[in-house]
Amino acid sequence: MTIANTFAGQFLIAMPSLAEPPFARGVAFLCQHGEDGAVGLLINQISEYRLGDVLAQMKLSCDDPEIADHPVLIGGPVQQERGFVLHREPGNWDSSYRVNEDWSVTTSRDILVAMAAGEGPRRAVVTLGYAGWEAGQLEQEVMDNAWLTIPADERIVFDTPLDERWIAAARKLGVHDPSQLAGYAGHA
Repeated sequence: MTIANTFAGQFLIAMPSLAEPPFARGVAFLCQHGEDGAVGLLINQISEYRLGDVLAQMKLSCDDPEIADHPVLIGGPVQQERGFVLHREPGNWDSSYRVNEDWSVTTSRDILVAMAAGEGPRRAVVTLGYAGWEAGQLEQEVMDNAWLTIPADERIVFDTPLDERWIAAARKLGVHDPSQLAGYAGHA
């Protein structure tokens, strides 16, 4: 495995030095990472929308108030009008990308139709937009100590409250108070 594909399926945990929204205290799930760059979805930045709002905009009805009230997250600053669904079950959706054997990202309308009917993935994160990095940019940001990386954890994605995901992800690395981390890299 080369460095160009080691971050897919991992969390990127923003260091305190990343203070600008939407990355401040951000946790991104990295969907793709290769020679051409990287694509990730922030999993802890709430948007002003609920899934019912997105479904209504797409002229889809949803009779289940729990589904309609599902939060929609800010996936990143790029193409914020475009929706992404991060889920575990692969499914037979029109446009899905298998991140690895555990995770998939779907961008097609059919998954939202299924979710509105209560037939979509059992657990999913819906985002608007994504975070993108040009070739070599993410590697440089990691070397510059802007991000910490750890394997993605479904409990953090699906079970941890949004406002606790940054701390929960850092704690998996043994960092109990990530706000105390230095915003610079040290070299011995």
